[in-house]
Amino acid sequence: MEYDKEALYRIAETYVDTEIDQPIIEDAVVRILKAVGENSEREGLIKTPERVARMYEELLAGYRTDPIALVNGAVFEADYDEMVLVRDIEFYSLCEHHMLPFIGRAHVAYLPKGRIIGLSKIPRIVDMFAHRLQLQEKMTRQIAEFIDELLHPIGVAVVVEGLHLCATMRGVKKHDARMTTSSMLGYFRKNIATRQEFLDNISRGTAPMF
Repeated sequence: MEYDKEALYRIAETYVDTEIDQPIIEDAVVRILKAVGENSEREGLIKTPERVARMYEELLAGYRTDPIALVNGAVFEADYDEMVLVRDIEFYSLCEHHMLPFIGRAHVAYLPKGRIIGLSKIPRIVDMFAHRLQLQEKMTRQIAEFIDELLHPIGVAVVVEGLHLCATMRGVKKHDARMTTSSMLGYFRKNIATRQEFLDNISRGTAPMF
């Protein structure tokens, strides 16, 4: 099924088709180790720059995820117009302000209008936006807008719950603080009953996040 590929790339914003530059990261890590007073040549740290470079390649893989390849044609015609909900999608990301992790779960729903997407693609869309330097607010909106552009549904709803280590390890050091963000598009924004149905569904039987 056809969709606007240019629009999807635009929403994805930061897609690049080049490999991560591991030597530059390794050199930067060596400099950081020396700057904080460590010996980058000691046994426990000798391979740390290489490990960190490989880690960033994994944690920031979202920059190199081709959104069209991710969808891979898994958009299908369907005569179904009730809510489709995938809840408790675990994710991890890196805060763009301190490059510390934030982790949590996302809940994604849409009301189809002749199109549905393969089940596994919704968590993959979440990961594409999570695996980069992020703001939770921005990530929430990007997930909703991407699905909206891909499916042109009656409505899209996304709620993201996150625990931010930049608020637990440093700064205010509030270990139990959680951040919740939402993006409601179309009917979820206009219709209170539909929005409430979504919110009731994601709260029903949900286990504590941590």
